Amino acid sequence: MGQDFARLHHIGHVVSDMAQAITLYERLGFVVPPPSCPAMPLHEGTAPRPFGAANTHADFPRSFLELVTCVKDSDTDGLPADAHLVPLQAPPGLLPHLVERINETSANVAAFLQRFEGLHILMFSSPDIDAAAARLTATGVRHGGVNTVRRAAPPGAGTPVETVRYLEIDGDEPGGRRGSVAEGRVGVVADLDPDIQGARHLDHPNGAVDLVEAVLCVADEELTTVRDRYTRYLGHSARPQGPAQVLDLDGAALTLVPASGLAALLPGEQPATLPALAGYTVAVRDLSLTRDLLHRNGLPTRETPSGDIFVPADAALGTAVVFRQAALQS
Repeated sequence: MGQDFARLHHIGHVVSDMAQAITLYERLGFVVPPPSCPAMPLHEGTAPRPFGAANTHADFPRSFLELVTCVKDSDTDGLPADAHLVPLQAPPGLLPHLVERINETSANVAAFLQRFEGLHILMFSSPDIDAAAARLTATGVRHGGVNTVRRAAPPGAGTPVETVRYLEIDGDEPGGRRGSVAEGRVGVVADLDPDIQGARHLDHPNGAVDLVEAVLCVADEELTTVRDRYTRYLGHSARPQGPAQVLDLDGAALTLVPASGLAALLPGEQPATLPALAGYTVAVRDLSLTRDLLHRNGLPTRETPSGDIFVPADAALGTAVVFRQAALQS
């Protein structure tokens, strides 16, 4: 197995209304802080206004779930009142480039929403992102190179600044967007800093402790092609599991399932379109307690053949949210 793609870093749930999405995630039992959004003055001497894309996280020790939405023309109607505006700060020579990148990200998010509301972001974690970038280039995978951004670290961290290094994979299809493949935004991020991540809120009422699976549904005739593509990305082969192909990671997995097999994996689910990230799985401390919480909060649940429970996509803004009993620690 390639050592430069270690596990799942985060998935991104793209939504049209951030306030509605946060309410949903709280009902699912996650702690979600107010979202952040970049801001800058529209005209000299005016107050900063939000633009681009707003996001927030439900955090675990080594992974997280991201909620993302577009902010159109300073329209904050879809943002909660407590959203945190982050004024852009960069040297004058770099500011236009930064604004361009933010607008590019926002355009991708808008394009994702036009496809469907749901999962469109899949990022892997790497202990050596420069090695990952070099290997991807050597195997013919197009990408935009390693980017570095810095943001304020959470209170209680041992450093005031968090450095995030990441790359986005470019699609091969004609006319495709930079930083986007057919199923959405896919890439790799340097491993989370344990000290910084430990300063975030990691205790969720549903008992979730880690992101352990992402499910990508593809057309039956495309399964082999997509499997081969992700084999190149991750640097190791897949294994068959029923109708699916599974790429194992450190304590997690990417499951590729043909459209004809999705209902066998997640009963009752149908893809919004193809290809589509159809769902994700989190490990929880006590699955029975998680089930009770979901029922108390009025959310419908179904059970998978393997005994996991999930909230179906039509009740969770376009993605199946799966809960799995965490493995016992020896």
